[in-house]
Amino acid sequence: MNLATKLTLIITLVLSIMIPFGYYLIGEKSKGRYKKALGTNVFFFFGAFIIASIMMYGGNVQAADASSAAANATGLGYIAAALVTGLSCIGGGIAVASAASAALGAISEDSSVLGKSLIFVGLAEGVCLYGLIISFMILGKL
Repeated sequence: MNLATKLTLIITLVLSIMIPFGYYLIGEKSKGRYKKALGTNVFFFFGAFIIASIMMYGGNVQAADASSAAANATGLGYIAAALVTGLSCIGGGIAVASAASAALGAISEDSSVLGKSLIFVGLAEGVCLYGLIISFMILGKL
């Protein structure tokens, strides 16, 4: 990658962060503000992602040797481990949010259901732990 390509990529990524953040801070103060800011953020993120993909793969294509193929496999392994951990924690967070709020409501009405409600919250947290274990298994294979 030459200097102009790197500079264009960096500028694109910085603008994809600054424009949605500025839109959120300076934009109108209404209830739909969050949805509009999220839509703007998603648009600029994926736009920067597409531009970065085009910039990275726009050069001359050369035959790959065995060492670069192994490096690509290692890189994909790290991406897989990150995705497993991240997505399982997001899913676990959503599950804990639902289970914990329901558990608090049930406990406020009848305190004898504390043990039963903690089991469901613990099961939801287990999703995160399973993702972390799978991530360690992937990293162990690299």
